[in-house]
Amino acid sequence: MQRPLARVLTLLELLQSGGLRTVSELAARLNVDERTVRRYAQQLVDLDVPVESVRGRYGGYRLAPGYRMPPLMLSDDEALAVLLGLEAGRRSGLTATAETASETAAAKIRRVLPERLRRRLDAVLGALAFTDPPGRAAPAPEPGTFLPIADAVHHHRPIMIRYTAGDGRRSERTLHPYGVVAHSGRWYVTAADVSTGEDRIFRLDRVTDVRALPGSFEPPPGIDAASRVLTGLATVPYRHEVTLRIQATAEQIHTRLPASVAVVNELPPPASPPTEHWCRVELRAERLDWLPAALAALDRPFVIERPAELRSLTEAFATRLANSARRSPRL
Repeated sequence: MQRPLARVLTLLELLQSGGLRTVSELAARLNVDERTVRRYAQQLVDLDVPVESVRGRYGGYRLAPGYRMPPLMLSDDEALAVLLGLEAGRRSGLTATAETASETAAAKIRRVLPERLRRRLDAVLGALAFTDPPGRAAPAPEPGTFLPIADAVHHHRPIMIRYTAGDGRRSERTLHPYGVVAHSGRWYVTAADVSTGEDRIFRLDRVTDVRALPGSFEPPPGIDAASRVLTGLATVPYRHEVTLRIQATAEQIHTRLPASVAVVNELPPPASPPTEHWCRVELRAERLDWLPAALAALDRPFVIERPAELRSLTEAFATRLANSARRSPRL
């Protein structure tokens, strides 16, 4: 027996074949009564399909001239993936110029989802966090990886993942996942690694398999998944460890040294005026050659505590700027 949604889609197919279809003809083709045909037609209207009703003895239904849309058949994971992409774009500002279209598209899909899928979607959306500014949305992750992890975050369930690290090493890990975060074009899960007892972050594109495990866990109170990802990325070991003192607020510093790169801590104000707002900045980098320009762009007083190599690079950068400023323009 066909489900009601399948009959609604069949009605749309019949109307797309062209011409006026009487209510009695449609009832016979769908194997339902005429009252049900009218209800199905109204459902299409509710989905913004331009179904026109023609009154009279031989009246019925037809589609508005020039309109044609094939029935959209999505699996459960496909429907959730589409809605996830719309939500990610909305939260990050990527679809800000077409916000109404994004919302109506999501509403149309949600309207035909079974209740169990709507509950699953709400659980998934509740597990998300975004760090990127508007217009820098991360592409939607693979549903087969993302959905079970997000579900485990929502229900506080442990999971097992197969993971490939950046150096190619493969491992199986048992995690207590805290949250899923989109940052700088990638998706991460922040979690407690049960085998090591440490909090870790993992890139979703490096996860090859996810399996829910029995039981549950209690996440730490007041956990902020986005902050954990930013801090974790900022403290990954690199070739150079840099410590600075900068006379600026954390917000000012993060305009040139983002939170995923630098850890900023406010220093206590001096005992006597004039009061100057200083912060200690710690970061790790594979290369130092980009830092002098970033510090110059801040346009705030700073002190380089380490490494000495950065002082030399900054002095050389300042000399190049001064030499360029002294050059006479050539006509």
